Amino acid sequence: MIAIARYLAAAAATLAAGLAVAQQPAPPAFAPSNLSPAGVRSLAANCAACHGTNGKPAAGSTLAGLAGKPRNELLTAMSQFKLGTKPATVMHQLSKGYSDAELAALADYFSKQSR
Repeated sequence: MIAIARYLAAAAATLAAGLAVAQQPAPPAFAPSNLSPAGVRSLAANCAACHGTNGKPAAGSTLAGLAGKPRNELLTAMSQFKLGTKPATVMHQLSKGYSDAELAALADYFSKQSR
């Protein structure tokens, strides 16, 4: 009798846990990256607040200009920020919001801008 009660208690607990998991909302589905030229320009606009329009900071700014830098240099820096291996104030957080493809597209975009 005790074995049956233990079995029923375990089965009820397992069922309750399964129901709790089943009631969890599905994670949000995000739209795929827009890596068209217009989409990449839109992504690059997010960088303008600190790095200036098209990667050209305001005169006298202490922030790095991105325009015209080599693609590989930009991509390496952004990837290091994302991984947390390069010190930063906010870039280590911001870069985590971009996929590797988006970082590559941004590096390509800024490397093609005139200084």
